[in-house]
Amino acid sequence: MDTKKLQWIREPDQYCVQQDRIEIVTMPHTDLWQRTYYHFRNDNAPVLQMETEEKFFSFIVKTDFTESGHRFDQCGIVMYLDSENWLKGSVEYENEQFQHLGSVVTNHGYSDWATTAIPSDVKIMWYRFSRREDDYCIECSQDGENFTQMRVCHMWEGAGKIRFGIYACSPEESSFRAVFTDMKITECAWKAHDGQQPDQ
Repeated sequence: MDTKKLQWIREPDQYCVQQDRIEIVTMPHTDLWQRTYYHFRNDNAPVLQMETEEKFFSFIVKTDFTESGHRFDQCGIVMYLDSENWLKGSVEYENEQFQHLGSVVTNHGYSDWATTAIPSDVKIMWYRFSRREDDYCIECSQDGENFTQMRVCHMWEGAGKIRFGIYACSPEESSFRAVFTDMKITECAWKAHDGQQPDQ
């Protein structure tokens, strides 16, 4: 993956981009969320992405969030089209007992959040983001080899040119160093469905 193709949306104060490693130091009170349940809108997290019109591919990245330790600290994969259309997958720190491994999908200005609790001592996670036209799949792995599905979703504005990459943020009064490595783009690992046929 050529990191020179990556472009910032909301460039952070502290970061380092190398060919095989990206570091982002989060800034306090940064987040991505739209409306649902909380009724607020947060749209100020740093996002580093590249553009593509490729309809079928997978993007893999390893995240290291060893330094995270404050409520809602998070880093992971993102597809940010605009403030009201995006998705993200990450581990979000909660407390010393557990954190949330989850994903958020935002279509037309409304976010949802799907999570599962994992131990708070997990500090490394791989993600695989896959595209099949305007449908998307987010998977995770603790070893970079065996991935499990987190989310399958449709993006209403995700049929044409998209932007995808990584993000890190700290919604409360905190900051941590997020490290991204092992980034690569492959042929689509999310294979075509081989069960029930589409409705005619």
